[in-house]
Formats: sequence, C-alpha cells, structure tokens
Amino acid sequence: MTDHIRDEVLSVLTGIAPEVEPADIDDAALLRDQVDLDSMDWLNFLVGVHNRLGVEIPEADYRKLRTLGDVVTLVSTRAGR
Repeated sequence: MTDHIRDEVLSVLTGIAPEVEPADIDDAALLRDQVDLDSMDWLNFLVGVHNRLGVEIPEADYRKLRTLGDVVTLVSTRAGR
C-alpha cells in the first residue's frame, strides 16, 4: 500500500512540477529543496495530495512534512483510520 501511496503522491508532485523526474526523488531528502517548490506550490501540492487521496492534512502538520517519506507516512497513517 505504501508504494501505491508514494506513486500517487509523486503523481500529484509532477502535476505541479512537471520537470520533476520521480526516479530522482530521494524519500529522505528535503523535498522542497529537491524540487525547488515555492510556498504556493507547496500548498498546492498538499491540497492536491488531499484531493487525490482523500486524506485530511491539518495545517498544523504542514511544517512536519519535509520529505517525500514524511508525506507518504502521514497519508498512510491517516488512510488507515
């Protein structure tokens, strides 16, 4: 299930930043640095993840989501509820 979630999150990301090559994304590295997203793109990314996967991402958690792994873990945890 985690691989599916990762693929979906990457799909949202490439919709916002089409120049991103998903295979080049390191799950443990700072995502915004790898992809060079500004704050509006980052917000659109998180909203896109919510819309695509139907998982609530509270605004209070935005600062905790720094890597692709962070986003996938949060979505996996919340999807299991």
